[in-house]
Amino acid sequence: MKRTLTATLALSLAAGPVWAEGTVNVLTWEGYTDASFIAKFEEDSGCKVSATYVGSNDDFAPKLMSGGGVYDLITPSIDTTALMIDLGVVEPLDTAALAGWNDIYPKFLALEGIQRDGAYYGMPYSWGAIAFMYRKDAFTTPPTSIADLWNPELAGKISLWDDKSAIYVAARKNGDMDIYNLTDAQIENAKAALVEQKPLVRKYWATAGELVDLYKAGEVVISNTWAGYQSSLLAAEGIEVVEFIPTEGAEGWMDAWMVVKETPNKECAYKFLNMQLSEQGQCGVANVNGYSAVNAAAAKACMSPEQFAALHQDDPDYLDSLFIWTPLGERFEAYTNAWNAVKAQ
Repeated sequence: MKRTLTATLALSLAAGPVWAEGTVNVLTWEGYTDASFIAKFEEDSGCKVSATYVGSNDDFAPKLMSGGGVYDLITPSIDTTALMIDLGVVEPLDTAALAGWNDIYPKFLALEGIQRDGAYYGMPYSWGAIAFMYRKDAFTTPPTSIADLWNPELAGKISLWDDKSAIYVAARKNGDMDIYNLTDAQIENAKAALVEQKPLVRKYWATAGELVDLYKAGEVVISNTWAGYQSSLLAAEGIEVVEFIPTEGAEGWMDAWMVVKETPNKECAYKFLNMQLSEQGQCGVANVNGYSAVNAAAAKACMSPEQFAALHQDDPDYLDSLFIWTPLGERFEAYTNAWNAVKAQ
């Protein structure tokens, strides 16, 4: 698979794309370039931010290969960063040019997925859990298990993220807890569980906004979620939802900024990276998305004590209670094919 992706990417780069000067083009997640903190960056730096959003980590390689857009920075999660390095689409970071680098929690800097041969390729940015969520007014007894997403009494009111991580969810429901090293038989069992669930699903959600709309309309009452983000958007709309970590556990993630290889917009790119690692960017994403920050000093300086504690900034070992996303390596295709087979049913 890596050979195919690399060959395709080489063809797209050979087309000779053109970047706009004074612009930083980012391929990223919703909320990471929110106007609430990006507008000030553009004013202060003179660098305009142009953002394209993804709905899944599986979007990064195809969008980079398609030739339909040109990017200076990307923010894949820790299970995808190594693939970006393998494909040769990102370059080593000049960590000396990042003012807040030494204030990043050591736990994140130790992750293998952002480094290679003594160099760092990814700048940790934010982290959190793939929790589960339900509408409070739809339940007299709160759900506590992944199995609740298979409850036939909730038929047509269930949603699941349109992502290969659905295999992780179904595997845990089946009792297979080594979710990043599933055997072929365990993947097949997870696929079977998802096929069984499919008639109960209202819609597989692809973006934060799509899931929010489904909850607002009352079409969905239980799902998985990007912890802190969709729930805050729903709260702003007067919809009371509750996030929970099921008895079978939840996945954890960390997103990292990576510099696309040979970008000519390096000056703006590094100005942007420094902003994102500062109080402005760290509390920017925490306030917009509800995600936790990686820069301990910045978080301490810009968060209230209540927010600092709620986002586990005083307890980075909280990550140890989560199934932190791990690169699937040669098993990537098996997981992805299984999920695509579920959707094709």
